[in-house]
Amino acid sequence: MNVRSSLLSTVAVLGILLCAGGAAAQSAAPPAAQEIRADGRTTLSAGLADAGQLASGIALEHAIGKPAGFVDPDIGFSPPTSREEGEAMMARARGNPNFSVLGMANTDMAVSDGKLFVGNFNGFNAYDISGDGPPQLVMSVVCPGGQGDVSVHGDLLFMSVEENRGRLNCGTATTSDDVTAQRFRGVRIFDISDLNAPRQIAAVQTCRGSHTHTLVPHPTDANVLYVYNSGTSDVRGAAELAICTDGQPDRNPETALYSIDVIKVELDRPQDAAIVNRPRIFADSQTGRVAGLWRGGRSGIATQDTAQTNQCHDITVYPEIGLAAGACSGNGILLDISDPENPRRTSDIFDPDMAYWHSATFNNAGDKVVFTDEWGGGIGARCRATDPATWGANMVATIENRTLAGKSFHKLPSAQGATENCVAHNGMIIPVPGRDLMVQAWYQGGVSIMEFTDPARPVEIAFFDRGPIDASRLYVGGSWSAYWFNGRIYSSEIARGLDVLRLVPSEHLSAAEIAAAEAVTAETINPQTQTRIVWADTPDVAASYLDQLTRVGGVEAGLAGQVQARIDTWRRGRADKRASAELSTALAAAASSATGLNATRLKALADLFGRRGR
Repeated sequence: MNVRSSLLSTVAVLGILLCAGGAAAQSAAPPAAQEIRADGRTTLSAGLADAGQLASGIALEHAIGKPAGFVDPDIGFSPPTSREEGEAMMARARGNPNFSVLGMANTDMAVSDGKLFVGNFNGFNAYDISGDGPPQLVMSVVCPGGQGDVSVHGDLLFMSVEENRGRLNCGTATTSDDVTAQRFRGVRIFDISDLNAPRQIAAVQTCRGSHTHTLVPHPTDANVLYVYNSGTSDVRGAAELAICTDGQPDRNPETALYSIDVIKVELDRPQDAAIVNRPRIFADSQTGRVAGLWRGGRSGIATQDTAQTNQCHDITVYPEIGLAAGACSGNGILLDISDPENPRRTSDIFDPDMAYWHSATFNNAGDKVVFTDEWGGGIGARCRATDPATWGANMVATIENRTLAGKSFHKLPSAQGATENCVAHNGMIIPVPGRDLMVQAWYQGGVSIMEFTDPARPVEIAFFDRGPIDASRLYVGGSWSAYWFNGRIYSSEIARGLDVLRLVPSEHLSAAEIAAAEAVTAETINPQTQTRIVWADTPDVAASYLDQLTRVGGVEAGLAGQVQARIDTWRRGRADKRASAELSTALAAAASSATGLNATRLKALADLFGRRGR
């Protein structure tokens, strides 16, 4: 039966809220990966525009409010706390076909040509970030339909639409019909070559809408772009979209469940974009059974409820290594994307502490991936001191021979309050040479930076946090996404707008490391399409490796002094090839007798000065 997805979302929200207490109160919780402790962030004062703030290693540069047309007059969504409240909300939904619990929430972001595009359940906004001042609003497009995640390729903007209120023409007209030719759920494509007159040029309908999507370039044909679409809502009926049927595959082999959509876009004819494959990436590799991965539920008495793997939430591709990491509700998976039209699963993992595999981020080397667990769906307080530290956290996994292996969990270490929705959410790596750093959103837990250079011992090294929106009642807000771009961190704040932050030196991060990261520039950022970072040989890069070695006592003092002297000479613009070559030899010798990260960093320095000595 084709039921409006907005009402289904409401029912799901109510179910989560009414069941959440039991999940959090189990007596035999898994052992914590770390302690979640009260600190200065725990007691920040509440407020929508004037909440208390605390930061370490990060400074807030700009806070930009939401533009007209994207501000919820009722602050935002407050989840029901009783059955009576839930039933009243459902009644409101039945009387309003355009009802959406997150109707004006900011969502995911993308960057292209000096413009930052911020998605929203009600459309999207674009800001000019090319200057040194605060971002300047240059475009607003009202186009309801949620979730509103965006990505950009050249003059094309792609937007995810999942709710039943979505219309082909971006309109707000309501209808109570179960089936309508005007409904749109899928991936919109806009021509944004003229920011004063953006226009929709294609709308690819899908069976489960589009919750998120990923741009995948063709490896050899620059005119072809693929879009991996992940739909997480109910399946539309065939009366509305002929290719769609529901049900479990043992009874309906053509079910729209247990697949993703591969959309092909020919860039010289984007208006003809269409689905070209719906691969069964969850099939059992031995038997071919379509429902081949985790069936959902609990795996033991001390575990939480976990999602069934019949969808992916996020798929992050890394074309330069030919792999994608899928956060697919009940499993984390690895895909071979060497033939992007026909992705093939090479590995999958399950862990009972992961309720809902939500997003994935590779490190630059492509030998690790961070999976996030959106326990509670992002609308619950999941970072309290009483919450398990392995639930709603990051899982750090390694990749060897295209096979995943989970190594550790990392959760926001600061205890958050009962009126702050908080759980692991979207982030990306920060380009500091020699380290694996990830900046990440935690909803009302704020923005945090995790180091996972050692996959067995991830640790927080910086943060920025505000107090709750309200001290007495939970309103959904906080950072949806936090991404690094050309020296700044941009945070899409669900209820408040847009934050711009910068790194500041601390005991965990040196001025040289920050400068080396800020020197890495890009034209485009689509967070689910990762590209390899390459650092130029500069004094800051050399100093970064030296700072890292010195921080852990990984280099003999005399050799460290030689390196520092050579860096100082380099900064003064003087080149001594012979001295650099001799230093390279000494560093290589030290690397040969060192182990682990110390050996890796000494070798990186040896190679760098070796190139200087040629």
